[in-house]
Amino acid sequence: MRTLFLTLAAALVFVVPAAAQHAHIGAHAGYQFDANEALVGGQMTLPINSYLELYPSVDVYLVDVGSLTGFNVDLKYRLTPGARLQLYGGGGLNVLRGSGASNTGWDLFAGLESRRAIVHPYVEARWLFHNGHAFQANAGLNFTLF
Repeated sequence: MRTLFLTLAAALVFVVPAAAQHAHIGAHAGYQFDANEALVGGQMTLPINSYLELYPSVDVYLVDVGSLTGFNVDLKYRLTPGARLQLYGGGGLNVLRGSGASNTGWDLFAGLESRRAIVHPYVEARWLFHNGHAFQANAGLNFTLF
């Protein structure tokens, strides 16, 4: 777990926003279909260039017993940069931590985001790969920072 936080901190220090790109922070809600659990979370988008962004996020699953939290360190690739409605995809590291145990795996995602104003609604499909695989759908808002 300490390695994940050190990796994320190093990535945040060395990412320099590209010209005409802006960092974003946001919140989302979703549903993990394989576990039948709702989730809430937050994310940050830090541009590397017009197409590629660092995309750390956290998901808190609303489980009945115990706790379950997911940490993601992803790279997001924008297929239509500059468009008002942007299609994107990506993947990266996923760590699930629940009731004292953790499980490291990876994820893939695809989404659609509006870029019409300083608030950007989006929808996203995410696949988690650990010992098996799981599917979740998220919807949220991103807010322009700088």
